Amino acid sequence: MNNFTFYNPVKILFGKGQISAISKEIPAGAHVMVTYGGGSIKKNGVYGQVMEALQGYEVTEFGGIEPNPHYETLMKAVELAKEKKVDFFLAVGGGSVIDGTKFIVAAMEYEGEDPWNIMAKREPVTKAAPFGAVLTLPATGSEMNSGAVINRVSLKEKLSFGSPHTFPKFSVLDPETTFTLPVRQICNGVVDAFSHVLEQYLTYPVNAPLQDRFAEAILLTLKEEGPKALQNPQDYETMANFMWAATMALNGVIRVGVPTDWATHYIAHELTALHGIDHARTLAIVFPALLRYKSETKKEKLLQYGERVWGVNSGTDDERLEATIQATIAFFESLDVKTRLSDYEVGEDTIHTIISRFEERGVKDLGERADIQIQDVKEILLLSL
Repeated sequence: MNNFTFYNPVKILFGKGQISAISKEIPAGAHVMVTYGGGSIKKNGVYGQVMEALQGYEVTEFGGIEPNPHYETLMKAVELAKEKKVDFFLAVGGGSVIDGTKFIVAAMEYEGEDPWNIMAKREPVTKAAPFGAVLTLPATGSEMNSGAVINRVSLKEKLSFGSPHTFPKFSVLDPETTFTLPVRQICNGVVDAFSHVLEQYLTYPVNAPLQDRFAEAILLTLKEEGPKALQNPQDYETMANFMWAATMALNGVIRVGVPTDWATHYIAHELTALHGIDHARTLAIVFPALLRYKSETKKEKLLQYGERVWGVNSGTDDERLEATIQATIAFFESLDVKTRLSDYEVGEDTIHTIISRFEERGVKDLGERADIQIQDVKEILLLSL
């Protein structure tokens, strides 16, 4: 096992009715900005619960944060928050709203020339305004980590950042908030969380059996509960298990002491930036191709994954590797998440565009072994056509 430092200060309030407890977590007298997305929280009752819990606080609302939150929109929130002298933020929504709020709280305290440099130039976030979250869509794990991905529409760029200062102070996870989710969002959430685990698990062994079994437990839970969530999204126990699995997939627990990959995410972000394809669906496009392309260097963990998660335990190593990749594809497809670029009417011209963008940025050394170069990215994308 590799050396590691683990830090996660997020307080989790899990279960039905927990939204009412947020008043105990927000400082008395705070001016709170409530951030949210397209307004579904006003239809499913979450907005009413939040506003009732915030009685006695001065509240400013900022809605309209997009899926794959737009930098341009978030800067409007920063401007409004500064004008209103907001000193606490509450993100109410899924990963995009929470990611967007992480950028807002970082930009509130930013003292440099251009807040976009937090992503573009990796300028460190040394302080941020405090915020909490009410999760309504299990998927990204943003409710219990410090990372975020932001989309700048004018540049067609989708870039990430993270800081110890952008952890939520608390997050509410009430499975009942998910009962009215569209089927597409549930499908995306399962694939997103599953992919997060694979990025941290399908690398190479370092004798970390506990982390491996934690990861496998999350994968097995998503494999079992994901289809049940699609069939009955108002089953409390199913959605509770799905919600907690998605949170555990990216809260740092399974990544400690082990190598992690993230090449799939890095490549997939380009497909969202260029074509607006749902994040989870871009992962489902890239992952099978990357696993096939890197199957030799990932061989030991791929075989372990196949046996422990999919029951693939017969045949030659090559046959088992292919059967494992096919099982992963079949799982994504069973959730109505297509796994090829052609399914989204994306062709080779986009591959050339991505390669050109990577060349301009000097992208190199992706993956857990830092052995994925630009030409490798091209081959992976060609395999995904």
